[in-house]
Amino acid sequence: MGLTEWAYSLAESMLSEPLPRRWAHSLEVAKRARSLRPILGGDSELMEAAAVLHDIGYSPAIAATGFHPLDGARFLRSQEGADERVVCLVAHHSCALLEAEERGLRQELEDEFPQERAALVDALIFCDMTTTPDGRQTTPTERVSEIVQRYGPDTIVGRFIQRASPEIQAASRRVETRLAQAQSAGQPMYGS
Repeated sequence: MGLTEWAYSLAESMLSEPLPRRWAHSLEVAKRARSLRPILGGDSELMEAAAVLHDIGYSPAIAATGFHPLDGARFLRSQEGADERVVCLVAHHSCALLEAEERGLRQELEDEFPQERAALVDALIFCDMTTTPDGRQTTPTERVSEIVQRYGPDTIVGRFIQRASPEIQAASRRVETRLAQAQSAGQPMYGS
């Protein structure tokens, strides 16, 4: 079984029944990742796997700390022996360090999981933050607003996402710029 087949199978088994809305979101995030193939090159499969698995830490079967990037990455590493790059992308997806800081878990996250290269971090932010919780496409601005509204501005998640918003916007612009450049040049751009 290839990396993406394994990732879809695992994510479905962990999310589809207990969290069908989260599963729909994860499927669309993975679809967005596939749309980035022109700028991801040899990392396309890696990104698609990380995209479909990025929210696996929400699964009630593995939630331990209540911080889904850390729970998901720890599960993927210890129980699944997953590709370390996938593990690290899941651990750090969508500015997770800022939320980890709000939760007092930043040092743990940084110590256990190194950051992937910037272009991949940007790509996963873009895929996640342009997808609604139920799997529809949106803009990063609308997604951040939806998260603040859903959780409340003074909650851990609300505070974190407001702090992360400038980086979410910047990462999305960098991805869109790379896509536009690749399309106008008619060739892949695998930036770092």
